[in-house]
Amino acid sequence: LPGAGALILTCTGDLSRNRTFGRKLAAGARPAELLAGSRTVAEGVNACRSVVRLAERHGVEMPICHAVHRVLFEEQDPGEAVERLMSRELRFEGE
Repeated sequence: LPGAGALILTCTGDLSRNRTFGRKLAAGARPAELLAGSRTVAEGVNACRSVVRLAERHGVEMPICHAVHRVLFEEQDPGEAVERLMSRELRFEGE
């Protein structure tokens, strides 16, 4: 339950650093500017980098995480990232 509470607050709380970062990003701020101008850490930014590295090391496809990574670290436009995700070829992703 503590994990669920932390997730809910991260997504909905006005004091959440991750949510604040995401809202500023959605409003058009550039990730590098947000990171350079912040005195606090949005844990999701570093977590994204770690998740993508682990996925690549273990050969696991994680298209949403890769899209977020491209937005955060490769200057991809968020709208383009969503478009790219939504236009992926449909396929079974179970197992």
